[in-house]
Amino acid sequence: MGTAILLISADRADCLEHSLPLALAQEDAEVTVIDNASSDATGQLARASGARHLRLPERMSWAAANNRGIEATDDDAVLLLNADCFLDPGFLAAARPRLDADGVGSVTPKLLRTEGALPAQRLDAIDCVGIALDHRRKNTLLGHGRPALAYEDPGPAFGPDGAAALLRREMLEDCALEGQVLDEALEKWASDVDLIWRGHVLGWRSAYEPGALGWHIRSYSPSTRAAVPRRDRRVQFRNRYLMMAANDTPAGLARDLPRILAYEALALGHVLLRERHLLRGYAEAWRLLPRAWRRRELIDRKLRDQGRERGEVPFGLEPMP
Repeated sequence: MGTAILLISADRADCLEHSLPLALAQEDAEVTVIDNASSDATGQLARASGARHLRLPERMSWAAANNRGIEATDDDAVLLLNADCFLDPGFLAAARPRLDADGVGSVTPKLLRTEGALPAQRLDAIDCVGIALDHRRKNTLLGHGRPALAYEDPGPAFGPDGAAALLRREMLEDCALEGQVLDEALEKWASDVDLIWRGHVLGWRSAYEPGALGWHIRSYSPSTRAAVPRRDRRVQFRNRYLMMAANDTPAGLARDLPRILAYEALALGHVLLRERHLLRGYAEAWRLLPRAWRRRELIDRKLRDQGRERGEVPFGLEPMP
């Protein structure tokens, strides 16, 4: 199974200088550098390395830029990789066999924390072991800050974080709606969560593989949220509602309604007391709801036309610590 590594850089040549050789060293893989309209040395590094250079003429969101990379490749597997993520030499050798199992659409690696691109800057702590989606429909990073030796057992997972996500091409093609694998309306916030959620609805599973190691510079975590621009926080806030509208079911919402309503009350209180600018997020979600509902209709139609059952979404699933 060949792998297309889509290594995305938006003026991150400082990281790409170190992450690109590690990507090129992976076995049975072809690296495409997605140059997201960079003005630094990203293009020069890509061309000098012999990697394929996909230059985007204008800056796009993370979702849109990766969609262009997916469209430009045809390998059986795709590794979405951020320039600030540095792979262990055996990353793909450990991860790809898990993708061969029937029904597995994604592999969740174990990412460790690092403060920079150099090995000396690596920390003895976990960045994340994937993402979880709880019964409130709130997505979270798993394992962040835990000791590096935690989460050593492989097993089922909800799915990988977009910093390093190994995906089966067949799942990507199955999940594409209106020509988009990643929902570009979500921009850079949670489009990875939305894709994996949709994959579960369509019957695909994710496998956690701790032997697939990488080191990631985490630019966003709950502790750094206050430094994120207001617009980005608003997009992140509204996207939860859009994902629910596109992927959830009335029965599922009814089952978890007490937990969802309790969370909504807390969220509204937080917005009113601390981040009133997020009130616009409710309005933006309302404006985009028809598009999200249309996407759910497309999913339901696909399942109905192909005689498939809606898959079970593993809310709250986490790898064993």
